[in-house]
Amino acid sequence: MLEAKNISVFYGRIQVLWDVSLKVDQGEIVAIIGANGAGKSTLINAITGLLRITSGEIIFLDKRIDRLPPHAISELGISHIPEGRKLFTEMSVRENLEMGAYSKNAWKNKQKTLEDVYKIFPSLKERRNQLARTLSGGEQQMVAMGRGLMSRPKLCIIDEPSNGLAPMVVMEVFRIIQRLRESGITILLIEQNVKQTLETADRAYVLENGRVVIEGPCAMCLEHEHIKKAYMGL
Repeated sequence: MLEAKNISVFYGRIQVLWDVSLKVDQGEIVAIIGANGAGKSTLINAITGLLRITSGEIIFLDKRIDRLPPHAISELGISHIPEGRKLFTEMSVRENLEMGAYSKNAWKNKQKTLEDVYKIFPSLKERRNQLARTLSGGEQQMVAMGRGLMSRPKLCIIDEPSNGLAPMVVMEVFRIIQRLRESGITILLIEQNVKQTLETADRAYVLENGRVVIEGPCAMCLEHEHIKKAYMGL
């Protein structure tokens, strides 16, 4: 479904990604793990069109997308649920959700998609007229995820969904991610909660200093000595 081939990215004269390659097949949950500054956000911004790559190519559903603007990439079926939620805090839950349906096709199906989102997040229906700033952190994360679903994506990029949440809420967020996959959405997951991520995803890529240093099935990654020592404190 998605393939990045040997992509490099610079900020000015400073290189941030070095020949990074990854692949996401339809129906998978693929994880990208790494410390702060490893290049995870840069990689996501390159895939979603917010950053231009210097070399390599990015292909989505057999179409090269690395020269397309972000809105065109979104309309092809890629949704980005950003780190930190990035809600419109003075707007209601429903208004925040509707902001995710800005493309022509998504707006046409807005009401049906909204009902689908409410089925996944029933509490959001109850709070649909509540201002986003009055919600708990977990509820705000659900709004961010729901907004990402409003564009009816084929691939969801979910960036640090557990950040700042209580452990019980984190478990619920990961259960929702599994449910999204079961509903037919392919997921690229960026997370620092490494153990939970590797227990949820199918395959993983480890980024360090802008390079992929480890890749493979999550069962293998859970037993990898470097991952256990550097990311799980074992």
